[in-house]
Amino acid sequence: MDDQVAAAPRSRRAGGREAKRAARSGRAVASVPYITRKIPYFEVLDEEGLATIERNADIILEEIGIEFRDDPEALEIWKAAGAEVTGERVRMPRGMCRQLIQANAPREFIQHARNPERNVVIGGKNTVFVPAYGSPFIRNLDDGRRYATIEDFRNFVKLAYLAPSLHHSGGTICEPVDLPVNKRHFDMVYSHVKYSDKPFMGSVTAPERAEDTIEIVKRLFGDDFTDAATGKPKTALISLINANSPMTFDATMLGAAKVYARANQACIVTPFILSGAMSPVTVAGTAAQTLAESMAGMAFIQLVNPGAPVVLGSFASSISMQSGAPTFGTPEPALVLYVMAALARRLGVPFRSGGGLCGSKIADAQAAFEAANTLLPTSLAGVNFVLHTAGWLEGGLSMGYEKFIMDVDQAGMMHTLLAGVDMSENGQAMDAIREVGPGKHFLGCAHTQANFETAFYRSPIADNNSFEQWDIEGRQDLAQRANTRWKKLLAEYEAPPLDPAIDESICDYINRRKASFPDSNI
Repeated sequence: MDDQVAAAPRSRRAGGREAKRAARSGRAVASVPYITRKIPYFEVLDEEGLATIERNADIILEEIGIEFRDDPEALEIWKAAGAEVTGERVRMPRGMCRQLIQANAPREFIQHARNPERNVVIGGKNTVFVPAYGSPFIRNLDDGRRYATIEDFRNFVKLAYLAPSLHHSGGTICEPVDLPVNKRHFDMVYSHVKYSDKPFMGSVTAPERAEDTIEIVKRLFGDDFTDAATGKPKTALISLINANSPMTFDATMLGAAKVYARANQACIVTPFILSGAMSPVTVAGTAAQTLAESMAGMAFIQLVNPGAPVVLGSFASSISMQSGAPTFGTPEPALVLYVMAALARRLGVPFRSGGGLCGSKIADAQAAFEAANTLLPTSLAGVNFVLHTAGWLEGGLSMGYEKFIMDVDQAGMMHTLLAGVDMSENGQAMDAIREVGPGKHFLGCAHTQANFETAFYRSPIADNNSFEQWDIEGRQDLAQRANTRWKKLLAEYEAPPLDPAIDESICDYINRRKASFPDSNI
């Protein structure tokens, strides 16, 4: 469904004009499964600088090492590959991780959706926008801040499905705390399956929950789960494997990574870093540590299953040196992002980072400018998988309904930016210049009439009317308009069709698994 639908009527006086504007906006939006950029990458380091950071990452891996905690199998895998294992510390010979990754990991891969038209290509010049992830709270103008429920989770899956500027359904969009911890993954994965036909992420909070996710996807895809050309499972899931920075992987993440890798499902290996607390305070130091940690995780996955898709992830933010609180939208994390994007391209793997990050508690000016200051570098740097594109508030603790709508709008603008300059005959517009000539205007010329519907990005929530019109229509700010919009979208939502037999098979599996063990909040 098109995201550019009519806003709720504000007054009788505005009705006719609003209806026409909404109809034009609806026609103007083209839904694409992912973005293929047509502008150059923005670089902040030269060859010497990038090579220095790569060299420092190799020193970290060889001399300091990475800890793989509480997973004896992981240590045995490393030992068999030739790494030095001392206790839980693994030191890799210089170049070992890079060689494993470059010899085996794909430069780009397809993540398959249940609707093949929604498949995304992750890597190369492609960008995939994904909702925010992991918030225990939600916020909207009606309820304020409260714990998230499964109904909120379903709402955000539906809103992501309805947004043409988002290409992915995401993962744990918010934590449904009204469900038991050990069973809520069933309801979350099922919500992605039922209420959207875009690709989605798997559960990583325990190895058995990763296995449940794969079993559900097998039932969703049926015979089509196996690629006839390769005999391997298709990559239908992508999952977030966080390093426990600094320089540590824990058993939970390693267990999920092994499950997904062995099933040929994609893993995003992301050091979660707040610079100054979990890495050095400098951009170059943080980048070297990020590269070392992510290469260790990706190399481990290649040892588990050579050729399994991996994504180099970077989540690096700064902290306030006064309070210790994380800060977002500041220049230093943007510089880390630019550097890590270039390093991922040099390594030859897809890259994940960025989004609409902010520290603000509400959908206000701080939220807007911090999110924009993250999303623009994300787009310019060439991030392939943009987790946290929409909804992020309060440093990730809250998922905002109004913020989600605002971020979706910003993501739509990035579509236009990344499309670059139209240099076709129509784009050059010489016919228009000849027709109008000196001293006249272009409003009525043939070229403008032919192109006005698609000439410029049209925000569905920004108000560009006169003061008088804004006054008549209720003096609403952006958050209030976004509030109206998400309610309208949910009211008009229609689920994509799902084969009843597939639905029944998935529900049967979930019900049997839920009944096989008691509820727990551990």
